[in-house]
Amino acid sequence: MDRDVGVVTLGLGELAHAVHERQRGDEAREPEGPFERAVDLSPIVCRHAGSIYDRRTMTTPAENAAGGMRASREPRRAGRELVLEVVFRPLADVLTLPLARLRVPPPAVVLANAAAGLAGALVLARGELLGAAVLLQTKTLLDNVDGQLARLTGRVTLAGRYLDTEVDLVVNAAIFAGLAYVTGQPLLSLASFAALTLLLALDYNATQAYREAHGIASPLPPSAGTRAERLLGSLYRLVFAPLDRVVRAISRRRFDRLIANEERPERVRAARLAYEDRATVTILANLGLSTQLAVLGVCLVARVPELYLWLVLGALALTVPLQLRRERLARAALAR
Repeated sequence: MDRDVGVVTLGLGELAHAVHERQRGDEAREPEGPFERAVDLSPIVCRHAGSIYDRRTMTTPAENAAGGMRASREPRRAGRELVLEVVFRPLADVLTLPLARLRVPPPAVVLANAAAGLAGALVLARGELLGAAVLLQTKTLLDNVDGQLARLTGRVTLAGRYLDTEVDLVVNAAIFAGLAYVTGQPLLSLASFAALTLLLALDYNATQAYREAHGIASPLPPSAGTRAERLLGSLYRLVFAPLDRVVRAISRRRFDRLIANEERPERVRAARLAYEDRATVTILANLGLSTQLAVLGVCLVARVPELYLWLVLGALALTVPLQLRRERLARAALAR
């Protein structure tokens, strides 16, 4: 790499066995990732919202405008959540830099996110549907700002990650309690809350499994070893770890059944790449929390909050044919 003249020479070795050409393209991009943006070709290019080639990392406009303040590069998820990318992330970019200049700590934004969500749940329970819709979208916006602010200011921590996840769970519980009150359907609301919690676990674990299958690193934030971090970590392991283990175990067991009689490592790898494919992660990403709250907002504005409860259950039902599709792709890879 010659930084003086802006020339990058990159040699790719032999690719691993791929299932199809799209998978081969995905594998080819993985070794290229570390070389992307290594050379500042022009300030205009770097101020763009993102590289058309880079599927895993992105420098936000706020990061570029910050000059000396550079966020740590975090691998982006393989599947992009459309509502997040098109609506909430650009809006979050606008807020992140001013908050960084004011030295607002990321945990304060997390708490503001929680306050907006809990206020939205309270307003929802009072039957003020439009106000609740606005507050819940504000919650989603702040939920994106806190992560970008932490990366921009170099203050990404394990405690922050734990706090963000646990705040989301508390706010979600309050929102569904509000829905139960306003719709008069407590059992349906409880079932929908459980369905959403499971959907978010499926989304998270599918992303982690995709990273592992494709050799993409998923580094943890640095640990400060503080008392708050230990407490938040204990709560996280108590609430989320059991569900994560169950979800991963079921997925792994179904894959193991598919490859039970296959002894060729190259076929097993091809089957796993097919099983942990980008389309699965993308579909699950678009059933994520930002999309869920956006859909809830639409239902509240349309004054049909009960419809949202059924939509959540429908989204969970969608994961059944999605799993069957993954298994069909893996079987086809083994048969080649």
